[in-house]
Amino acid sequence: MNSINSVDRASTLSPALSRGFIAAGLANIVGILVCSMGFTNALLTSLSPVVFSVFGMLSIILWGLAYLGAARSYRHVPYLIVVFAIEKLVYVITWIMWLTQSGQTLPQLFVQSPLTAIFFALYGLNDLVFGVFFAVVATKTLRHA
Repeated sequence: MNSINSVDRASTLSPALSRGFIAAGLANIVGILVCSMGFTNALLTSLSPVVFSVFGMLSIILWGLAYLGAARSYRHVPYLIVVFAIEKLVYVITWIMWLTQSGQTLPQLFVQSPLTAIFFALYGLNDLVFGVFFAVVATKTLRHA
């Protein structure tokens, strides 16, 4: 009976964790649509043309949709959640590289386009938080697999 209860607990979804996936998905989708002003923010693209090209922004939205898709099935796809954590790490690294190379332009950017400046000042922190979330969920899920 104990082993059945532990299996049931391991396969049940945590509403809080599901909400975390939904938050990550909405952060990607809504965040990029707002900050890119519906893909019209040429300044955002010019500041990081590889990461925030239209293709790059569409990819960010696709990742957001993937997070939403995993919200009710994350227990069954622990290795996919590991991929989510790695993907977030990649964005954190690109953010740190951007800050290192161009961070000194942020004060001027805040005058020129506060929305774009806020985005570049914070997007990596957002990715770090969700990356840690995905890593924790993956670790917990793999332990019960």
